[in-house]
Amino acid sequence: MLSVTDLHARYGRIPILNGICLEVAAGEFVGVLGHNGMGKTTLLKTLMGFVPAERGRILFDGVDVTHEPPYVRARRGLGYVPQGREIFPGLSVRDNLRMGFVGRGAEERIDGILQTFPRLVPLLNRRGGALSGGEQQLLAIARCLAGNPKLILFDEPTEGIQPSIIEELVGVLQRLHQTQALTIVLVEQNLEFIAELAKRVLLIQKGTILRELQPRELRQARVLSEFVGVDRA
Repeated sequence: MLSVTDLHARYGRIPILNGICLEVAAGEFVGVLGHNGMGKTTLLKTLMGFVPAERGRILFDGVDVTHEPPYVRARRGLGYVPQGREIFPGLSVRDNLRMGFVGRGAEERIDGILQTFPRLVPLLNRRGGALSGGEQQLLAIARCLAGNPKLILFDEPTEGIQPSIIEELVGVLQRLHQTQALTIVLVEQNLEFIAELAKRVLLIQKGTILRELQPRELRQARVLSEFVGVDRA
């Protein structure tokens, strides 16, 4: 589904990605873990096309998308839920969802999407900016699903979210992965969250993939201190 070879990207003169190589098969759930400043968010933005690739190649579903703009990648089925959620705070929940359908003519799918997000049903007429952080995260995921993606890139979905919503997020992502056969790449620093969901975890350090771990290995103190540098929760 996703094949990345020798991917380089930079902000101005500062190199961020330094030869990323990774493969994600259709239907996989892959985690990406690393401490701040190691290139996790830049990797997702480069995959989505918001940051241009300086060198390397990105194949998505067999098509070279390395130099395609974000909207073309989205139409091909690449979805993105950004860090900070980036919903439209002045629009209602319903209108935020409608934005995900622009150009697709599938507004009727809102009811189907809401079955996965029952917490949003009584909030449909409320402004997005009036929602809690957890509710905004659920809305951002629901809006992404409106584009009918094949693969979703998640950037730290638990950031600033209350524990009860984090538990709900685990269930939502598990259902999406299992019932809709979605391929998921999850960037996260909450070790319990990523260990609960991902089938394998890639450790990123200084813009390169350092090694691959199994979720059970995330609980080893050596991994936490040597490779990750973050707390367990």
